[in-house]
Amino acid sequence: MHRNENLPTAVLICHEQDRLDTEGLASWLASTLRLDGLIIIRDQPGRLWRAARREIRRVGVLRFLDVVAFRAYARLRLAGQDAAWKAQAVRRLRERYPVDLNAVPRIVVSSPNSDDAQAFMARLRPDVAIARCKVILAPDVFDLPRVGTFVMHPGICPEYRNAHGCFWALVNRDLDRVGMTLLRVDAGIDTGPILLHGRCHIDESRESHVVIQYRAVIENLDAIGQVLLSLCRGEHIPPVSIEGRTSATWGQPRLTEYLRWKWAARKNTAPGPLRGTARFQS
Repeated sequence: MHRNENLPTAVLICHEQDRLDTEGLASWLASTLRLDGLIIIRDQPGRLWRAARREIRRVGVLRFLDVVAFRAYARLRLAGQDAAWKAQAVRRLRERYPVDLNAVPRIVVSSPNSDDAQAFMARLRPDVAIARCKVILAPDVFDLPRVGTFVMHPGICPEYRNAHGCFWALVNRDLDRVGMTLLRVDAGIDTGPILLHGRCHIDESRESHVVIQYRAVIENLDAIGQVLLSLCRGEHIPPVSIEGRTSATWGQPRLTEYLRWKWAARKNTAPGPLRGTARFQS
């Protein structure tokens, strides 16, 4: 991999099982900045059970059973098509950004907040870190990069914070807020300063929310790269104003809501797909 020593440096934090991040977005990041390291999270036994308990506390037992029903439905009916789409997306990203990821130093950890992960980040001292993970980062981690740690959140914040923002915007028929948010990580859950809102093309009838939320990120990579490079150069990008807007957190998809979304999507044949646009301010 050709390394341009003049480019700002970056570290990517992502989950081991997600090739779209470990290969596709890693290739983009290595072509946009200088990717100096990968922090790969290997999920440990018990993670799903801990996540299940959190969701039960958040929504109650009955709604959690609805979550379980959706997981079973998705595994049986959606997983194959989603996997095929992601494999194609990885291939296209690797072709567009041909880099040798084997040359990038990496560490495999059970948590990005572990001592090993912190030492790895501290040794590299990157200009920016990109967090593509389902773990809340500790300040000792997200404060290490010179410019900051950033999230490419699949959902429009502040209305659709936390998990699966695109899914809930689709369920709510809030189609103007199907997209992604680039924000700087702080101690809250998707509460940091917002640098960019990006929209994407969608096909509600044929695509799953998983495909749509990945598409929301992929279709805005050029704009995201511009923002990161500008910040690394010390340029001021004013945060998107959220004055007067409602802030809400969401959780895991539920089967009843998924079926309601698909019924509404197939019934509504008038609107076309959303146009992909990125906005630095609202």
